[in-house]
Amino acid sequence: MNLKSKIYVAGHLGLVGSAIVRQLRAEGYQNLLLKSSKEVDLTNQELTHELIRKEKPDYIFVAAAKVGGILANNTYRAQFIYENLMIQNNLIHAAKLNNTKKLLFLGSSCIYPKEAPQPIREEALLTGVLEYTNEPYAIAKIAGIKMCESYYHQYGSNFISVMPTNLYGENDNYDLETSHVLPAMIRKMHLGKLLFNDDWAGIYNDLKAHPMETLNDQMSQEEIKTQLSRFGLEKDKITLWGTGQVYREFLHVDDMARGVIHIMKHVSADQLYKEKKISHINIGTGIDLTIKELAELIQQITDYKGEIVWDHSKPDGTYKKQLDITRLKEFDFTPAISLEEGIRRVYQQYTQD
Repeated sequence: MNLKSKIYVAGHLGLVGSAIVRQLRAEGYQNLLLKSSKEVDLTNQELTHELIRKEKPDYIFVAAAKVGGILANNTYRAQFIYENLMIQNNLIHAAKLNNTKKLLFLGSSCIYPKEAPQPIREEALLTGVLEYTNEPYAIAKIAGIKMCESYYHQYGSNFISVMPTNLYGENDNYDLETSHVLPAMIRKMHLGKLLFNDDWAGIYNDLKAHPMETLNDQMSQEEIKTQLSRFGLEKDKITLWGTGQVYREFLHVDDMARGVIHIMKHVSADQLYKEKKISHINIGTGIDLTIKELAELIQQITDYKGEIVWDHSKPDGTYKKQLDITRLKEFDFTPAISLEEGIRRVYQQYTQD
């Protein structure tokens, strides 16, 4: 990959894709192909193939996906499996038909079995039952991994896969109905702080910057209070899902971007499938913490003074899914941003929106 290569970042407006674009530009890559979902519907095979046939990118990062937290994954199960399968199938096959030099597919650590030995090595894939709440999304991502691997074995395509742990950072989703745990906690703690302090100007500013279908700055204070209570936000307490005792690992999206670009430049399909005999590479920090510890860290950073209550009737998800990043280190990459530093960066960006 050289500075003149045409590089297509599919999903460039999302958390993952936008970070890859920022890092590529920082490294001097300017010949970037960027198309929003409004410009090209990647679930449509004809439109996707037409794009790749016309533009003929040298390299493709598949960061386009339908994503969400436990609630969204469990509620929109059919959409999650259908849309993700269609996007990745269309892009991977179009890349093969148009002789793309290299493709990197991004998945998720939810691909691993619910009871996988910890920390999770790449070989744990397909060795057990998946977590039910995100099973459709996981199955789609597993299919993407195996599609890249299969296209290598049958056609010799230089297509590889990377599996990031839980990501957070700039351009994250803060919609309380569809967001992942870390951004959801940041927003809940921030709104909780504003409620606790009766700072309605701050609340209206937040809702203007991050409007939701059911919660926006056009509502009255009473309507806002009613809607916030649906998400566990009261005057002096916040209710969070589950027990808080499950473990999660988090990687700042800027570290992820540096990692996947490093892998795109330095790791071939031959190295992955023949030498290492694995189907993908884990990318994470190799360090996890409990959700309760995460909540306490975010509480400290946001300066939320209210009470945190745990709703044990709600699902926790998989107990632990810490990634083994031995292979990542063997390919000469190690993340650099600590969790506390990353959350401080994110919260500062969030409050400046």
